[in-house]
Amino acid sequence: MSHKLFGPIKQIAYVVTDIDASIQQWIKLTGVGPWSVFKNTTMTGDCRGLSTKVKMNVGLSYQDGMQIELIQVLSRTPSPYQDANGRPLIGMHHIAWHSSDLDGDVSRAQQRGLSTAFTASNGVVRVAYMESPQSPGVLLELIEAAPVVLDGFAAGLKATDEWDGVSQAVQIFDFEA
Repeated sequence: MSHKLFGPIKQIAYVVTDIDASIQQWIKLTGVGPWSVFKNTTMTGDCRGLSTKVKMNVGLSYQDGMQIELIQVLSRTPSPYQDANGRPLIGMHHIAWHSSDLDGDVSRAQQRGLSTAFTASNGVVRVAYMESPQSPGVLLELIEAAPVVLDGFAAGLKATDEWDGVSQAVQIFDFEA
């Protein structure tokens, strides 16, 4: 019998300094693609008690049902993606689950001893990052499973299944264009 609290893990995320170079490295070294890149996107919320608006570039791809997320932070505002001096926390950053009851899942996580590091939204997605004082480093993210999120996930999986490994490896959506 499984005792998973949040269901299957849906995402592994990394913080990078150059999203374009990182995507090319992922394609070259692992064959993972195609990638959807959301440039200049923002998340507004709370980071460890501080109100914040975080600007970033986000790249998404998939392998075997798992979403790979690359995050390049553009702002120097409080966020879980950089240290207290504003330096990016390069490397594996978090694992994530979809949540059909975000507030309830946050409450259940807190009851198990996790604390909330970051809550944010951008009009499309709402997230909560949880952390354990006993296990610093990798965060646990809960992503609200809104229809647009689930549809995007399904479309990404389909694109990956149909990708020939060469054509249109990167599709860019720029929110400042």
